[in-house]
Amino acid sequence: MPLLPGAEPFRHDGGEVGVLVCHGFTGSPQSVRPWAEHLAERGLTVSLPLLPGHGTRWQDMQLTGWQDWYAEVDRALRELRENCSEVFVCGLSMGGALTLRLAAKHGADISGIVLVNPANKVHGPAARALPVVRHLLPSTSGIASDIAKPGREEVGYDRVPLHAAYSFRRFLTMLDRELPQVTQPLLLLHSPEDHVVPPADSARILARVSSRDVTERLLERSYHVATLDHDAELIFEETFAFISRLSAGVGTASRG
Repeated sequence: MPLLPGAEPFRHDGGEVGVLVCHGFTGSPQSVRPWAEHLAERGLTVSLPLLPGHGTRWQDMQLTGWQDWYAEVDRALRELRENCSEVFVCGLSMGGALTLRLAAKHGADISGIVLVNPANKVHGPAARALPVVRHLLPSTSGIASDIAKPGREEVGYDRVPLHAAYSFRRFLTMLDRELPQVTQPLLLLHSPEDHVVPPADSARILARVSSRDVTERLLERSYHVATLDHDAELIFEETFAFISRLSAGVGTASRG
């Protein structure tokens, strides 16, 4: 199955500091590629994988679940660890949730994490019905392109596959129990007006993690896909400043 335009994974070999960037549920690397490219242009080694079942058609995602998505970012993290002296992980929405689980499981192998509108729960009455409804309906309306900036669109599915949504819900329930294991420095940026993931999810995450070095930033002009929205440059600059503060290797990273 051919990839949607812009859904290709991205990789840049730079210096000793590596960054893994994770995209969101039903989205693709396109939604976070400017973020990845910004970091690559500043000499960092960057990996932005395409999650299984994404970037083609929503029917393909029906055959995947959280174990597949997590396995892919875990593989990409281990590859970065083999080639870099230290690694940071960044994620948007479900990518933020995957980032949190990597942080909980890999501990000191991750030097810091950056979350943009991270998901903590599948909301609404339909979420409680997913165990049954997923056997009756294959999909529901999509969640892509929640962007305030005119003319910007996210490359993602126009339908949400319900088997995958049910798997995502189970993943978030499990992850919530693991959040106290997250101890790394954390930068969290979130939108007060988000039509996909409410601000309550960010508040819950901040209340549950054990990180002592925590920075929170509001994205006042952006909706959910803030990495393509009015505050994108703020996200990119804050991310690089966060990594630079924590890593002595940034200043000596080569520009590839």
